[in-house]
Amino acid sequence: MAFTRYQVLLIVVMVATGSINTLSTKWADRLFSVGSDGGAPRKFDHPFVQSCFMFLGEILCLIAFKTMFRYYTSRQVIVEDVDLIRGSQNFNPFLFFPPAMFDMVATSIMYVGLELTYSSSFQMLRGSVIVFVALLSSSFVGRETKAHQWYGIVIIIAGLSVVGLADVSSSKGSKDSNSIITGDLLVIMAQIITACQMVYEEKYVVDKDIPPLQAVGWEGTFGFVVLSILLIPFYFIKVGPPFAENAHGVLEDFPDAITQIYNNGWLLVSCVGTMISIAFFNFAGISMTKEVSATSRMIIDTVRTFFIWIACLILGWEQFHSLQLLGFSILLFGMCFYYKIIPFAAYIHAIRGRTIVTEEPIINQRVDEP
Repeated sequence: MAFTRYQVLLIVVMVATGSINTLSTKWADRLFSVGSDGGAPRKFDHPFVQSCFMFLGEILCLIAFKTMFRYYTSRQVIVEDVDLIRGSQNFNPFLFFPPAMFDMVATSIMYVGLELTYSSSFQMLRGSVIVFVALLSSSFVGRETKAHQWYGIVIIIAGLSVVGLADVSSSKGSKDSNSIITGDLLVIMAQIITACQMVYEEKYVVDKDIPPLQAVGWEGTFGFVVLSILLIPFYFIKVGPPFAENAHGVLEDFPDAITQIYNNGWLLVSCVGTMISIAFFNFAGISMTKEVSATSRMIIDTVRTFFIWIACLILGWEQFHSLQLLGFSILLFGMCFYYKIIPFAAYIHAIRGRTIVTEEPIINQRVDEP
């Protein structure tokens, strides 16, 4: 498939900002700063505050949409001629409340898991969302899961198993091993919730032709408002390590987070990096969906796993383990098999007694699947 220069630029922005988003969040988890108790510097252990920054980044998408919409309408430009703002404005914003809640819960759980496991494993395990989307879509959307997709799901599960085995074998001591396994399980659990969000959006949002930037922005708005309110009761919920290492040992200590950010400017840089990168990542991803397809967007998104892994090795955050490379290769192969972008699927059809036909890879087709 030949990409235009604009599409190549979108791919570069999408992979770069997606990688920066994961790395900046993990960087914040590794930084030390004095907290509200005034004691010794501690790690920045505030996943829910980091989720708030992510939602602020999504709100930037809504601000960008409103700015462009007013700009073009004030100049009497036809809205339907502008891709980024084209779509229906006749909808209830609360339609995005349920997916926003899915996004809020999934993101918060993922950030907790990211604190406990490796950055590269975190990104690899996010590929499991394909499995849960396929299962839920078959049940609630009525979209049939085809044979090559089931084969891909089996391969993806095998790859996830190898990644989990690599994490366990690379840990030092039982405590680290338990934390890493817990982090991996939390990341996979978050993908189930993310799959619920995708299926909901496919069933209730896509058909309404709402501008994607506006949809992401409303989800970010609802997510930020609700999570900001939840930070109040979270301050009074006591939890133990490894889930809370803040000043008061609570589920989320917002005053401690602000104090740590104030005492270490690099924390502010990492949080702002998370916020800005998620905004550009969503912009590039949505634009790729419009330019090519949602399927191609997900395949391209898997590329950043490799760059995150390499960056972690260069920065010394992780050590090289051959099982991780094997697990990533199996995951990537399973995803390619699922999306039918490798010719091996034709041989499976032949084994099942079907005629082998030359099919155009699905990445060349314009198909909107989550």
